[in-house]
Amino acid sequence: MTTEQQNTKQLYVILIFFFIVTLQGLEANIRLPKLISDGMILQRNTNVAIWGYSDTNTLISITFLNSTKTVTTGDKGIWIANFNTQNDPGPYQISITSKDEQIIIKDILLGDVYLCSGQSNMELPMRRVAPLYQDEIQNANYPNIRYFEVPKEYEFSAPRDTLSGGQWLKVDENSIDEIAAVSYFFSKEIHQDQNVPVGIINSSLGGSPIESWLSLDDLAPYPSAFKEAKNYQNQEFRDSIIQSDQNRIQNWYADLNQKDLGIKQNWKLGNIDSTQWNTINIPDYWSNTSLGNKNGVVWFHKRFKLDNNHKGQKATLNLGRIVDADSVFVNGRFIGNTTYQYPPRIYTIPEDVLESTNTIIIKVINERGQGGFVDDKQYNLQFADGNEVDLVGAWRYKLGAELHPLRPQTFIRWKASGLYNAMIHPLIRYRFSGVLWYQGESNVDNADEYDTLIKTLIAKWREDWNDDNLPFFVVQLANYLQSYDEPTESDWAVMREAQQSVLDLDHTAIAVTIDIGEWNDIHPLNKKDVGHRLALAAKNIVYKEDVIYQSPRIDSVIVEKDQIQVHFNTFGSNLVIQGEHPRGFAIAGKDRKFYWAKAELVKDCVILKSPKVIHPQFIRYAWADNPDTANIFNEEGLPAAPFRNDSD
Repeated sequence: MTTEQQNTKQLYVILIFFFIVTLQGLEANIRLPKLISDGMILQRNTNVAIWGYSDTNTLISITFLNSTKTVTTGDKGIWIANFNTQNDPGPYQISITSKDEQIIIKDILLGDVYLCSGQSNMELPMRRVAPLYQDEIQNANYPNIRYFEVPKEYEFSAPRDTLSGGQWLKVDENSIDEIAAVSYFFSKEIHQDQNVPVGIINSSLGGSPIESWLSLDDLAPYPSAFKEAKNYQNQEFRDSIIQSDQNRIQNWYADLNQKDLGIKQNWKLGNIDSTQWNTINIPDYWSNTSLGNKNGVVWFHKRFKLDNNHKGQKATLNLGRIVDADSVFVNGRFIGNTTYQYPPRIYTIPEDVLESTNTIIIKVINERGQGGFVDDKQYNLQFADGNEVDLVGAWRYKLGAELHPLRPQTFIRWKASGLYNAMIHPLIRYRFSGVLWYQGESNVDNADEYDTLIKTLIAKWREDWNDDNLPFFVVQLANYLQSYDEPTESDWAVMREAQQSVLDLDHTAIAVTIDIGEWNDIHPLNKKDVGHRLALAAKNIVYKEDVIYQSPRIDSVIVEKDQIQVHFNTFGSNLVIQGEHPRGFAIAGKDRKFYWAKAELVKDCVILKSPKVIHPQFIRYAWADNPDTANIFNEEGLPAAPFRNDSD
C-alpha cells in the first residue's frame, strides 16, 4: 500500500468516526410529538403533560407558566413534565432545554380541547358542505380556535406512542376548507358562548367501523373482531391481501380499458353522432333502461346552446352524485373527475371553453351494483350572473364495455384495533374537555351488538385518559334512504336505539338528527345543526349552563282498551307538533303487525288509535331508515328521539 493510499484510508476512518459521532449527537436531540408544537391549545384549569423524547438519562428542563421542571429521560427515551394550567388564555411559550439544545414552543393558548372521532360524517371538511355555507367559509377568522387533524393511519402490531404528522392550524380563510365541518360549527359556538380558546383534535376516518377504534384487549368479548385483529397483526397476511387486491383491480381496469369502445373511438372529444344511442332521463340509474343492470363503463352525451353573453364565460357544472366514478369533458376539454360515488360533483369550467353550441361527455365507471345518477340533486350549469342551464332530462347514452362485477378491495385500514393503535393511543397524554363521536353507518349490519361496543369504547377511552367522567357526546344517525308508505323493519332504527343506550352512562348525551339528513346522501350537508346540538350538550354537561339540550323522549306508554297513551319527557321544554297532528307513530297488537296510528295531542300526552288494531300493545315512533313523517319536536327545535317498546 502506498503512502497516498494509507493517508486516504486514514482520512476515511476519521470521516466515518465523525459521521458516527454526529449521528449520536443528532439522536441525543430533543424530539417532540407533533401535538406539542407551535400554536397548540392546552386544556385550561387542569394538570397537563408536556412530553418528548431524547437519549436515556438526558437531563431536560421545561419552563412553562413561570415554573421550571427538571426531568430525566427514562429507559424508553421518554421524558414527561406536568404543569397546572390556569384560566388566563395567554398566549404563552414553553422552553425545553437540554445540555446542548433549547427549543421554544410559541403561541400556546389555554382553553378547552375536544377530541372529535368517528367516520366520514365527522371527517367531512367544510369544502364538501360549501353549497350551504359560503358565508361561513368566506368570513372564517377565528385565531383562537385551533385545529389538529390526526394522520389517517393504522397499526396492528401494538399501540403507537407518537403520530407521524399533523400540525395546529388557526381557523381562518386559509384553513377553513379542510376543517371538519362538525368540528368547526361546534368549536365556533363554544368559543363564542364561553369566550374561551377552543382546540379540536380530529381523529376520524371515513368508512371505519367502531371495532377499529377499540384496543385488542377490549375486543376479546367479540370473537369475530378479535380474530380479525389477531390475523391482521401478521404482515405477510396483510401483504398477501394487498397484493391480491391490487392484481384483481388492475386486471379489471386493464380489461375495461381494452374493451371500452369509448376509448377506441375517442368519444370524449364529443364530435360524435349519438343519434343512434339510446336515451335516458337524468337523473336515473341505467338499470331502469333497456341497458339493464350492467357493470363496466357507460358514456353519456348531451348538447346545449348558449347566448353570446355566456359564450366563453367561466361556469360551475353541477352533476349531483354519480355512481361510481366519472370523468367529464366539455367541448373535448377535460373538466374533472371523481373516483368514488359519495362526493358531490361540482366542477369548474374555465373561461374560453364554452361556445354557442356545446357538448358534455360523461364517462361513468360502475364496478358493482347500480350505476347512474342519483335523484333529487342539482344537475345544471351555473354562471356568475345567476343564469343557469338545466341539465335534467334527456341524455344520450351508450355502453362502452361490460364486465363482471368487481369484488371490492379489502379496506385494511378499517380492520379491528388498527385505528385505535395508530390514531387514538398516541393522544392519551393530552387532556380533553370531552369527546364528540359521530359513527355508526358502518355498523348498521351488526347494530344488535353496537350498544355493548359503544359502551366498551367509552369505558376504554375513559380509562386511557384516567377520567371516569370524561363527557361523551354521540351523534345519532340521521334519516337516510327511501321512506315507505307502510311501517317497516329498519336496521338504521335499531342502530339509533343502540346509540341511545349510551345514556345509561353518566356524562353522556345524544344529538338526535333524524330531521336533518338527506334520503339520497349518507353525507348530509347540514352540519351546522349537528354542531349546534352537540354544543348544547357541552353547555349543560361541561359548562353547567341551564340550557335544554335533550330531545324529547317517550317516558311512559299506557294501554287503555283500544288506544295507547304516550307521555313524553320534555326535560323542561314543551312539545311542538310541526303539522296539524302528530305523525310517525305505528301501533300493533300481540301479532306485532304494525299499522300507522291516528294520533292526537292532548296537553302533554299523545293518544294513538287505529281501526286495524283493536287491542294495541306495542308502539313505535320514528322507526324507519328515513322517518321523514315524524314531526314531534320541543320548543328549541330538537326532534323527539325514535322509540319502540317491542324489542323483547
